[in-house]
Amino acid sequence: MSHDIHPRIPRLPALIGALALVAACGGSPHRGPASAGITPGAGQNLPGMPGGTGSASAIPEMPNTATAAPTGSAPATPVGPNSVTIKNFAFHPAVLTVKAGTTVTWTNQDPEPHTVTSQGQGPLRSSALASGARYPYKFTTPGTYKYLCSIHPFMTATVTVTQ
Repeated sequence: MSHDIHPRIPRLPALIGALALVAACGGSPHRGPASAGITPGAGQNLPGMPGGTGSASAIPEMPNTATAAPTGSAPATPVGPNSVTIKNFAFHPAVLTVKAGTTVTWTNQDPEPHTVTSQGQGPLRSSALASGARYPYKFTTPGTYKYLCSIHPFMTATVTVTQ
């Protein structure tokens, strides 16, 4: 005597296996054999892919985003004397010289947050500056103050304070 309820109803382990397979592929109906490959949709051109035109070498390479400035945007200019503008992921000017007792104000003009943080030991410790936010600091002691953005450490600059 068989333990199957009905010969056409699969056993529970087979049913669970089939459900797991559907879940693993996101429930995709797989409209064709696996050898069909990827094809572009209407109006799409995928060089180097089945159905695409051109070759894979026609795909442009991405610029080095750590050094490439956005196209169409000029370098930032400080908004006033003793100020530093943060724009295009850089401090402008990168080197500033002021007299002791001067307050320097940083203004973030990027859509991303940035900080003004001393490299190593130092007094500069801003919070994350949202777009449009400012950070003032009054320099009282002569010296060279190197700083960076702690979120984007490739962004560096220097303030030199004289007597």
